[in-house]
Amino acid sequence: MSYTLKVLEKAILKNPNEPEFHQALTEVLPTLQPYIDANPEIEKAGILERLIEPERTVIFRVPWVDDKGRVRVNKGYRVQFSSAIGPYKGGLRFHPSVCLSIVKFLGFEQIFKNSLTGLPIGGGKGGSDFDPKGKSSREVMAFCQSFMTELHRHINENTDIPAGDIGVGGREIGYMYGQYKRLANSFDGVLTGKGQSYGGSFVRTEATGYGLVYLVCEMLHQHDNSIENKTVVVSGSGNVAIYAAQKAAQLGGKVVALSDSGGFIYDKDGVDIEAVKEIKEVKRGRISEYVNYRPKAVYTEGKGIWSIKCDIALPCATQNELNADDAKELIKNGCIAVGEGANMPATLEAAEIFLKNGVLFAPGKAANAGGVATSALEMSQNAMRLEWSFLEVDHKLHDIMVNIYNSISEAAEESGQKGNYIAGANIAGFKKVASAMLQQGVV
Repeated sequence: MSYTLKVLEKAILKNPNEPEFHQALTEVLPTLQPYIDANPEIEKAGILERLIEPERTVIFRVPWVDDKGRVRVNKGYRVQFSSAIGPYKGGLRFHPSVCLSIVKFLGFEQIFKNSLTGLPIGGGKGGSDFDPKGKSSREVMAFCQSFMTELHRHINENTDIPAGDIGVGGREIGYMYGQYKRLANSFDGVLTGKGQSYGGSFVRTEATGYGLVYLVCEMLHQHDNSIENKTVVVSGSGNVAIYAAQKAAQLGGKVVALSDSGGFIYDKDGVDIEAVKEIKEVKRGRISEYVNYRPKAVYTEGKGIWSIKCDIALPCATQNELNADDAKELIKNGCIAVGEGANMPATLEAAEIFLKNGVLFAPGKAANAGGVATSALEMSQNAMRLEWSFLEVDHKLHDIMVNIYNSISEAAEESGQKGNYIAGANIAGFKKVASAMLQQGVV
């Protein structure tokens, strides 16, 4: 049995009841074997055994009081996975599904994603099973302040710099930053995704969606194709989906579908992004309301968005939303490229089907790295007490995403797996982290 499979087998036994974490390990570890075969010092130094074990895991209770005066308690997490190439960096997710397995899955992926950006940031992730939906702003503030009261002990601008994720937008970041500043008596860049008025960066809101499209466009370009006049389907209707759809339309694509947990809309004339932004960002409503703006559009309850015929699919909702049957349906309908805007939205079986059928497939750790890349640019601006313009940040983001594509493409080819960008992303991200770990000794 190969070194990577031995480590994988032991990790699964050592971490029972963590299926999401197992999925991340299964997706990554076997693809690294060709690189490890060429670099036997990695096995000797136990790099994989150390890499799959978080450097630190913090689990804590979060008590808060709701609007009726009742005491509520949630669970909080911060997994500080790897600081080999820089301080821990990764989002905070507030959602009922959050558990240790999901946080470890996301944190492990973050190591490779952050490495691919070329910026000095390590991997981490955190969050809580708190659900902001249906809560008043006062309740959200009460929760965020309690959450940060514990978390602030474990973070600072040189150790761990959290950001937002699902359920954590500008409002939540603001409440948490205010509490951090109050407790630490320090105005520093300990959180990213901050408001423009207190140290935030231009493009941070748009970054993950824009970056996804920049990388997909470069992938198409390198295969003598483009997004122009292509039909695009985007799942989700949150931050990533909205701005991926916006950038795809700006660059000549025709976005015809978006979704949320209730169902999906299909607009054959092209989705009105401004209407979606009003529904989701202003009203905080459901995507079903879109038909009130565009009566010719069709809303369908439940799953099924991947049955819509398209040239390019951008899954931007959540993990494992696109399964093997969905992949087969997309291929049957002529899909030529898939870019993951969420974290592993395609199951391992779906990804394998895309690769076997020659569909260009950009994995999330590369394709959705624009968000964390721009977070790192926000960190740089905070450290220098500077503010770059929208165009400056957008230009840097574009260059980073093009460089990421080039690095994963080269790594795939060098490992004898040309066109397999999953393997390419894993190897390209791993090389930098492994090198740093070897140089720093057994720590």
